[in-house]
Amino acid sequence: MDHQQPRVAAVTLTLLRRAEHVLFVALLLVGAVRAAGSGRPPVGVLITAVALVALWYLLGVVLARRARRPVVAGLWFAGLAAGWIGLAALSVDFVWLAFALFLLAMQLLPRVLGPLVVAGLAAVAVAAFSAHQGRLSLPAVLGPVIGAGVAVVIMTVYRDLRQQNELTARLLADLTAAQGQLAAAQRHAGMLAERERLAGEIHDTVAQSLSTIVLLVKSAAGRWLDAPAAAHRQLDAAVEAAQSALEDTRRLLRALTPAPLAGRPLTEALGHLVDDSRRLGLDARITVDGLPYALPTLVEVALLRVGQEATANVRAHAAASRVDLTLTFLPGAVSLDVVDNGRGFDPDQPFSPTTGTGLGLATMRRRLASVGGTLVVESAPGQGTAISAAIPTEGDHS
Repeated sequence: MDHQQPRVAAVTLTLLRRAEHVLFVALLLVGAVRAAGSGRPPVGVLITAVALVALWYLLGVVLARRARRPVVAGLWFAGLAAGWIGLAALSVDFVWLAFALFLLAMQLLPRVLGPLVVAGLAAVAVAAFSAHQGRLSLPAVLGPVIGAGVAVVIMTVYRDLRQQNELTARLLADLTAAQGQLAAAQRHAGMLAERERLAGEIHDTVAQSLSTIVLLVKSAAGRWLDAPAAAHRQLDAAVEAAQSALEDTRRLLRALTPAPLAGRPLTEALGHLVDDSRRLGLDARITVDGLPYALPTLVEVALLRVGQEATANVRAHAAASRVDLTLTFLPGAVSLDVVDNGRGFDPDQPFSPTTGTGLGLATMRRRLASVGGTLVVESAPGQGTAISAAIPTEGDHS
């Protein structure tokens, strides 16, 4: 579905509504000027009548933004039609204001009632022409009738366009909501799968070792007095089981935590990335802004992975001579910026094997999104690349 379609339709509807306002004001002013030039009715009466109708119309514009109830719109239109009839009785020059009323009737009134009201207004316009001219003429009949027909056609198209725009907007909203729910379900399924995998690992390793330890210690406690040698052997076996559980736990932690982070802070792990880049010939530097504070492991892992991916892309694809990493600690957020002076690329272009862009950025975005973070990429051909990863942190660390 084209996401631009509702926007184009909305702009079209807005232009039509503005055209209605311009038409009404123009016809009202032209009628007032012509009526004043004819000398009938008195200027004071004319100005008062025109001002009242204009104010009533302005009131309707304000109400249209605040109160969208059909009853309110119908009452306002009835008052406007009554004002027009009064103006048409004062001067024939106001009769043509009926065309603007035709459009409003088709827009505000129900689909069946609208054309009937337009027909009634056209009849009033014909009667007003005839009353002022003293006779019934063919132009006096054809003008309002043709105007009414054109208004009905225009506003029927307008009504259909508005309904189509509303339907399309609802469909797009439903589609967006469904996509969000699907993404959430996929993330939840991934979390459940990872939990199940870890649960199986723990059950098959650590839990089994702990169960063995419990049995061995209980048995040794029962034989400590009458068979101390056997009790010692069982305690030795329990120690071996504990060591095995410890190794299994460490192995699981190593699987969850990247090797560069094992036992060292994020700043040091990023420093190793910089050292690796220097050994490969890059002028690589790291800057830490703000006062460092403890970060959740998942946040550190996400930022480290972004740094690894970004510096790897710089070395492999950017043809850069320099790369700068900046780790910034702010109250409530932490960010990592990776900036190079390489060849750059167009971020809007799809993945290209020659540039290495696209898939790596998507991976970084997914990893950051899993911890509530965002990724911003600024680049252009020949202008280098700047990648900024930001993750909110809990609490105020200022």
